Amino acid sequence: MIKVTQKHPLIVVVGSSSIDFVLETSKIPQANDTILASESKSFLGGKGANQAIATARLGANVYLVSCVGMDPYGQQVIRNLDDEGVNVAFINETDEPTGTAYVTTSAEGNAIVVIPGANYKLGKRYIDEADRFIQSADLVLMQMEIPAETINYVAQKCKKYSKKLGVYAAPAAQLSQEVVDAATFIVAKNHDVKNVFGDVPVESIMKSLPNKLFLRDDANSTSYYDGAEMKYFRENPSEMVNKMGMGDAFTSGFAIALLHQNNIEDCVKFGNKIALRAASQLDSQKGLPYLKEIK
Repeated sequence: MIKVTQKHPLIVVVGSSSIDFVLETSKIPQANDTILASESKSFLGGKGANQAIATARLGANVYLVSCVGMDPYGQQVIRNLDDEGVNVAFINETDEPTGTAYVTTSAEGNAIVVIPGANYKLGKRYIDEADRFIQSADLVLMQMEIPAETINYVAQKCKKYSKKLGVYAAPAAQLSQEVVDAATFIVAKNHDVKNVFGDVPVESIMKSLPNKLFLRDDANSTSYYDGAEMKYFRENPSEMVNKMGMGDAFTSGFAIALLHQNNIEDCVKFGNKIALRAASQLDSQKGLPYLKEIK
């Protein structure tokens, strides 16, 4: 397992908070289909909130910079994060409703529709309000459920203050060269590479970003180029209840291992292990482990 230093790293997560509504079905509906769901459930989600909780459970001191609505869902999000030990001082209430995601899940996979809502209100001024903590952070984590200009602005700050920056490039969208250059590591899904980096051969992209780009698939496998050869690691699931949240969990586990000064291979293996635990429950936040359970 990874080595763990005495320090509790300080992480600032910049990203989304939302409520996920999940419909369990026998198949994913196509256009003009009407099907019956066997069950309907709601969970707390959002990639930013997921990563904030994951890293807090893994022993970090975590601040989340995010936006929610002035509605019951927003209050539910804030209470949950506070209960998880995440500092909520920079979660801002806005006049847009709290973000929501509508998930249809079956044995075939998931189909997800996201309504960003308040998450798209996360502008530069909210980043500036957290500037002092970004300056003192050991790492900043970011995802793609917030405005592109905010993503670029966070990257600028990290470069200015020489801060480590981890980027989970999901939902897939083109990353600016500014973000790629500022990032310490980037996590993306195998099938999203062209959407994130453009129409360039995958192997070429990986070789241009050694020990920096980590590509994942739904089988909990991670591949990367270490500067000499391609590396591939998989943590085999005995049972995978839920594939949602695995990327957030991997990114969080990788970040924690990196901050405790582990080598890249061990960081990847630890990230895979955390992702596997998140996949063990339909509610991916509840599946996130504590560090003492993994060490």
